[in-house]
Amino acid sequence: MKKNKDMKRSSRIASLGVFLALAMILSYVETLIPINFGVPGMKLGLANMVTVILLYLFTPGEALLISMLRILLSGLIFGNAMSLIYSFAGGILSFGVMYLCFRLKKVKMIPLSVIGAVSHNAGQLIAAAILVTNYNIVFYLPVLIIAGIVTGLITGSLSAAVHSRLVKLI
Repeated sequence: MKKNKDMKRSSRIASLGVFLALAMILSYVETLIPINFGVPGMKLGLANMVTVILLYLFTPGEALLISMLRILLSGLIFGNAMSLIYSFAGGILSFGVMYLCFRLKKVKMIPLSVIGAVSHNAGQLIAAAILVTNYNIVFYLPVLIIAGIVTGLITGSLSAAVHSRLVKLI
């Protein structure tokens, strides 16, 4: 699907809508998983799988659009104003770093997911440090890096498996 000029605009929009719906479902499923990494609000990052897959199947702009829409809608439905701010901070930094790595280094899907997870956690930590004006919060960084590596490996492996099946269907 990526940059396929023959794909009709309406088919492309419909496909992106399906990916947005999938990302929303994964965001909801995440709220049901009782994982405690020792840091409040930390999640597995299942919805990030959609962003990673979209980077490989669609344009970066479309992947960013779906990521930002998912963050906005999930924040409005499942979160609050603070979680929305943290999610946008993490999502923007994560996407930017993943895009640079994808573009410059042609990084494979699993390491790209790890990079995205770690940078998402860093973005949220930066937002938290600024909002609560307590820079001692950076002491969570080692825990966040380890959690990002673990969750990034899980979601990256799942993304790679789903992507390989999608490519066969296309």
